[in-house]
Amino acid sequence: MKLLHNYFLLCFLLISIIPSYSQKEKSKEFKVDFEKFTLKNGLQVILHVDRSDPVVAVALTSHVGSAREKVGRTGFAHLFEHLLFLESENLGKGGLDKMSARIGGEGANGSTSRDRTNYFQTVPKDALEKMIWAEADKLGYFINTVTDPVLAKEKQVVKNEKRQSYDNKPYGNTFSVISKNLYPTTHPYNWDVIGSLEDLQNATLEDVKSFYNRWYVPNNVTLTIAGDFDVNQTKIWVEKYFGEIKRGEAIPKMEKQAVTLAETKKLYYEDNFARLPQLTLTWPSVYEYHPDSYALEVLATYLSTGKKAPLYQSLVEDKKLTDAVALYQYNSEIAGQYMLSVTAFEKTNLNEVMDGINQGFKEFEAKGISDQDLNRIKAGQETAFYTNLSSVLGKGFQLAQYEIFAGDPGYITQDVKNILAVTPADVMRVYEKYIKGKHFVATSFVPKGEANLALKGSVLATVVEEKIVDGKEDAFDASVAATYQKTPSSFDRSVEPAYGESPDVKLPTVWKNNLSSGLKLIGIENHEVPLTQFLLQIKGGMLLEEKNKIGVSNMLAELMTKGTKNKTPEELENAIESLGATIKAYATDEGIFISGNSLAKNYSATIALVEEIIMQPRWDLKEFDLIKQSTLSTIQQQKAEPNSIAKNEFKKLIYGKESILSHNRIGEEQTLKNISIDDLKKFYAANSSPSVSIFQIVGAVSQNEVTKSLASLNKNWKAKKVIIPAVKTPDGIANSKIYFYDVPGAKQSVIRIGYLALAATDADFYPAEIMNYRLGGGGFASQLTQELREGKGYTYGIGSSFSGSTNKGAFVIGSGVRSNITFESVSLIKEIVENYGKKFNDNDLEVTKGYLIKSNARAFETLGAKLGMLYDISNYNYPNDYAKKQEDIVKNTSISDIKRLSEKYLNADKMIYLIVGDAATQLKKLEEIGFGKPILLNESVAK
Repeated sequence: MKLLHNYFLLCFLLISIIPSYSQKEKSKEFKVDFEKFTLKNGLQVILHVDRSDPVVAVALTSHVGSAREKVGRTGFAHLFEHLLFLESENLGKGGLDKMSARIGGEGANGSTSRDRTNYFQTVPKDALEKMIWAEADKLGYFINTVTDPVLAKEKQVVKNEKRQSYDNKPYGNTFSVISKNLYPTTHPYNWDVIGSLEDLQNATLEDVKSFYNRWYVPNNVTLTIAGDFDVNQTKIWVEKYFGEIKRGEAIPKMEKQAVTLAETKKLYYEDNFARLPQLTLTWPSVYEYHPDSYALEVLATYLSTGKKAPLYQSLVEDKKLTDAVALYQYNSEIAGQYMLSVTAFEKTNLNEVMDGINQGFKEFEAKGISDQDLNRIKAGQETAFYTNLSSVLGKGFQLAQYEIFAGDPGYITQDVKNILAVTPADVMRVYEKYIKGKHFVATSFVPKGEANLALKGSVLATVVEEKIVDGKEDAFDASVAATYQKTPSSFDRSVEPAYGESPDVKLPTVWKNNLSSGLKLIGIENHEVPLTQFLLQIKGGMLLEEKNKIGVSNMLAELMTKGTKNKTPEELENAIESLGATIKAYATDEGIFISGNSLAKNYSATIALVEEIIMQPRWDLKEFDLIKQSTLSTIQQQKAEPNSIAKNEFKKLIYGKESILSHNRIGEEQTLKNISIDDLKKFYAANSSPSVSIFQIVGAVSQNEVTKSLASLNKNWKAKKVIIPAVKTPDGIANSKIYFYDVPGAKQSVIRIGYLALAATDADFYPAEIMNYRLGGGGFASQLTQELREGKGYTYGIGSSFSGSTNKGAFVIGSGVRSNITFESVSLIKEIVENYGKKFNDNDLEVTKGYLIKSNARAFETLGAKLGMLYDISNYNYPNDYAKKQEDIVKNTSISDIKRLSEKYLNADKMIYLIVGDAATQLKKLEEIGFGKPILLNESVAK
């Protein structure tokens, strides 16, 4: 399950800064109504009705995180999050994950923080009773199913998660070093949420049972249900399934435990995966919803975000030491921390970065923050709040957050008052109270051999590095069934509830229009939230670049939002932010995109800025130089990050040297040197045209309003002939080969297996996706996950997918596995692929059909999902109702169809096998796979 170290970052509904509404507009004002009640056993229940889509989100939140753990048993809350998905007395093996695949759920998942653990899923509304039954079974009828083998297996999964998230990535141990030095050993925030590998290994079955009995009781849990449901019936179900679960012992309140530092602490660490030095400063701060947290939030945004930010001006503009500054609050239930992080350019001495930070602070001290800037920041918070509430799950999270940490789901009213009450004087006051002249923890994470770049006076940080030893891990058989006497109940809980009335899935109404310039429009009008999201796509991208200047379109996209002819970069940024909008530009292999979102009331003004960006480029040389340096730093960092290495090397292998698509779209160090700003101008003049562009929009705006907003752009953007070259497609390989990229000392091996397969426009593309669901596309319903994660504990996650556009894309199986079982993992993947079609049975087909058909109920819930639908329709010539037509394909798919597709597209002996890992320990054994001696792709210590 996904581990979250930060709470969902809550934004606030800034009602009073919205211009006055007419009476009609007031009736449409957005609200999050709820009903709250408490069962006799203490379970808190929050209900929110939203009938915009036939779906329901169910979230179970337990008020227990790593802060409730004991020293020597750290990581328990997170380990428990994993365990609770595996089985319960009446759900059986596979638990909620298995049921999710049948009912069309949105991948049952969970997250753990310092203070709470939550479990959540969005399902079609006809499965609500099933979800309430399942969540109650997890809470009250789970613990008997946990065995020693199950615990041993899940320990391996969590260890793999730690390796992936901490030990095998740049700066992965930064947070751990900060926690241990900011908080005393007696403080419950002293350790990581994920805990230590040693503590995980030492966890016993008795520990697990004690933890469950203490914290997983109704009086420590909040159940949130949001979506399209009958309130009275739902209350009856909640009482039926949860009501007889016994109340636990009283739960003590977590008392606030603010910390102070007697001195500034400076630490450094030579990071095996870092290629750039990173400085992080952390000050003791305030707990969640502390009165000062609101002004501190504004302070963080003002100091670090945007061209006008004092820290940005000092570190980026003046000293040119970095391309970005991050400053944010990490506030938790009993304490908080304020964190400033700067990843500097290559070989930069972090003492210079510290000087730049101090310079930025002095600038702020001299000028403070203006009312105009304060209102600009609040406008962005308003838009972000609505965006967070665009799904029923987002609404459920928000309500649960207020209930647990503020004591009332209705705390939103006070929250709004607090944020609106922030004044410029408050922002300066909290700066002086928590930052200016105060002690902090400074961590310098630098590349190996570059300790000289660390902050002066730094001492070596303690980081425990795991040694991967063959045969060290415990053996187990997770399939061993637990023997126990079932927990008594007043009714037969083994009977899964029936489906409710099948939801009437209505596809959004799509409108289209072609303007005289050649610009194509496609949209969906939707008034669930007062927002618009749009995407302007200019086709071409890297496909139109010269091979010796790869990276032009990427740099061009970066430069497009850095000012216009009549607006400096700072002025353009302020104009966008003052509308509470965002406008971003980015490049892909096949296009340049301008994306944005705004409040519906500010849509026309936002589009006017988009037009200015397109028609009046600034070509700011200073910004160009910064983008080039920033891109160079990204390339350098990618060369040390195993997952980035795997992505870039796999592209080379599947597309071949002749194809433009074999390249990393951001370029290489040599190609960047060849690129000048004149190259960007030339590329833009030749390839920016409405004739190869599509405008896609979703939100609270009509077709007529959209067409009117683009009238000026349609008139002024002159069409030109742009020919997008056909992509050379290499022939398929005759026999598989294994390629190895050496990352000495890697704790994990990153695996990529696949080949160049299908375009999204191929007739077999969607049928192949159907075929792949049970192999690796179905999350916990897939064989790859069940075998490698649930059966063996080899990995934290594995999956397979087909990707494609109008050009062929890859079929790829991807995972990160414990280093010392690289050979075993590759062998098992190969075996699964070889036998997949041969063993595909009626149950596999039933699960596949059940998920793919039922999941349509929630397929287009959010604005982003609807925008994705428009992208597919406009790019691949899909019919407007393609989701319904795909549903028919699923219904008519047979086992023989799956077998035919498997034979055609899953030949394990004609795939490319790429391993990124430690060659010294893993390379030689891979010869036993049967594809000959592995080919080493880089210079290595292993010969």
